[in-house]
Amino acid sequence: MTDSSTPARTAVVLGGSHSGMLAARALADVADRVVVVERDALPAAPGPRKGLPQARHAHMLWSGGARALEDLLPGTTGALREAGANRRPVTTDMVALGTRGWFRRWPESHHVILAGRDLLDATVRARVLADERIEVVERAEAVGLTGTEAAVTGVRIRPHDGPERTLGADLVVDASGRGSQAAHWLTALGLPPAERREVDTGLAYASRLYLAPAAARDGFPVVNVQPDRRDGGPGRAGFLLPIEEGRWIVTLCGTRGGRPSQENDDFVRFAREDLRHPLIGDLLEQAEPLTDVFFTRSTVNRRHFYERMPAWPENFAVLGDALAAFNPVYGHGLAVAAQSALLLRDTVRRHGWTAPGLSRRIQRAASRPVGAAWDLAIGQDVFYPGATEQGPTLRDRLVTAYVDRLMYTATGNGRIARRVTDVTSLERGAGVLLTPSVVAAALVGPLKPPLSGPPLTAAERKAAGLES
Repeated sequence: MTDSSTPARTAVVLGGSHSGMLAARALADVADRVVVVERDALPAAPGPRKGLPQARHAHMLWSGGARALEDLLPGTTGALREAGANRRPVTTDMVALGTRGWFRRWPESHHVILAGRDLLDATVRARVLADERIEVVERAEAVGLTGTEAAVTGVRIRPHDGPERTLGADLVVDASGRGSQAAHWLTALGLPPAERREVDTGLAYASRLYLAPAAARDGFPVVNVQPDRRDGGPGRAGFLLPIEEGRWIVTLCGTRGGRPSQENDDFVRFAREDLRHPLIGDLLEQAEPLTDVFFTRSTVNRRHFYERMPAWPENFAVLGDALAAFNPVYGHGLAVAAQSALLLRDTVRRHGWTAPGLSRRIQRAASRPVGAAWDLAIGQDVFYPGATEQGPTLRDRLVTAYVDRLMYTATGNGRIARRVTDVTSLERGAGVLLTPSVVAAALVGPLKPPLSGPPLTAAERKAAGLES
């Protein structure tokens, strides 16, 4: 906040989804007024909306993102738990088949928060909008920036019920998601095009909600069957997440030549016959479907390297999927958004509104969690046929070969499993995987023999109806 001797500061955030709401909350601590511009009418309670079709698919919030969320909105994870969201320790409550075999269920290192996206967004949105400094302009489309290549002065919006108008701002944050027009807006101001990379496996997603068997509605683990890109075929994967109200949200996916069907009747068959192990299909045979199959192909990995631009305007920043969108199968989008919002707030606090180059500092800060998630996402995806025009780079090949060895080691070495989850949870940077002791352990490989099957307990198998 400012005192009477300093001018009032206004920030405008484009997009009212997870990234946008958390950016608004971050800015409310350092601005006097925050305006969120959102194309949809935002629901008052958990519910679907047109601009968020991906809400019908599985989401998880890794602990690195949950900690950032708590810093921005203290008590939010508790509110989610009270509303029915689940907390699952990693890897204690995870049954996962990786590229190199089943992972053991080691003692807790980190955790994930599991909830339907509608519940997550509604919980965050209610707490953010309780702040009187934050207001929302709903059903309005951002159509361009005002200002020059040196500094942005505001944003032009087109409300649903009136003429186009301009919102002046001391800072505009684009958190409008995969459909962001920031790249075009910047070139319209006279800036050169930003470097961009896409890795598109052609992945398609099919998701469905189920009511879990009565005995499996409390404490059931996450189940994940990953592809093995080394077999040369399409990458097929599936994951089952226990969410609120005793439900399972199940997402099946496949790359070109191995996509799941949009048909309800083929969902369980794909899970049983097309994945590397039939476990998810076996579990679904015992559960009750609650919805039809939801299907999407919007899964391309796309990153704008705005932090590398030779020039960047003052008073403008890009966060969330507008900056980098990841293949959703890795579950990092929500956590990266929370961490980026926290870095936004802390960067403004540290340097002050009038610091030269503040927006460039914000953009470079946001690139840190993005970079970690990006490397994890494309490490597998880049190897599928047609994913990129040039194919994997030498760096891609070296990084993936080392990560593959680490994952193999983690199946039978608890210390290395913890280091790997340090990174996948976004709690620590990838540097922890390059220490001499970790490199040496990777060379040795797993200390325990491979598991012969999924590490479900006898009680879990009985609860899920797999054993009488």
